[in-house]
Amino acid sequence: MSSPSQLPVHHTNTPEQRPTKHHHSARYYAHRVKESITTRVSKLICAIFLSLLLIIGIITFILWLSLRPHRPRFFIHDFSVTGLALDNGFENAQIVFNVTARNSNLNIGIYYDSMSGSVYYKDQKLGSTPLLDSYYEAPKTTKVLTAALSGETLNVDRQRWMEISNERSKGAVAFRLEISSTIRFKISAWDSKRHGMHANCVVSVGPDGMILPSSKDIRCPVYFT
Repeated sequence: MSSPSQLPVHHTNTPEQRPTKHHHSARYYAHRVKESITTRVSKLICAIFLSLLLIIGIITFILWLSLRPHRPRFFIHDFSVTGLALDNGFENAQIVFNVTARNSNLNIGIYYDSMSGSVYYKDQKLGSTPLLDSYYEAPKTTKVLTAALSGETLNVDRQRWMEISNERSKGAVAFRLEISSTIRFKISAWDSKRHGMHANCVVSVGPDGMILPSSKDIRCPVYFT
């Protein structure tokens, strides 16, 4: 039984609303298919192009690593100054050194047009001597360089010898061995341009004139000019 305060509700049946169907022509569907194929082809071409760029970049990087020449490496193993403990030692002074030149490249050789060694004390040249004539150093090989400065090749007067002796009294004397050459790299059948090369080996000797352990087997910095 319904309450008098409520009005009766009448339900009317309305037809179900259905979405309107749009009918497209065959030309429309053919155009959509054509656009889809074009898009897929474009994406495929872009993917192939980017993959080729990546492969070329990797190959170029590997070739650059394998063909990039490394500078020769110089190590000083021995250095001595005879007569350093004598006041008149400069009259028969002799400087002897032993250095190795290492070609660390795997597939690249090094041509040395010539090579010389010079010894300096406080940027004053004490003497110079030839080390090598024209020489080819094959990859992964080491060349031993031994030389002695004395007599005409060693320019030491009494005043300079006194300076060296005064520094010796402090426990050590510092010298600089400079190795100079003109080099070019050989990569297969191709030769690079010539480079002026300089290796600077700073070495200290003790009161007895012998190389100190702190200077032995040290790698010398190399720069080009």
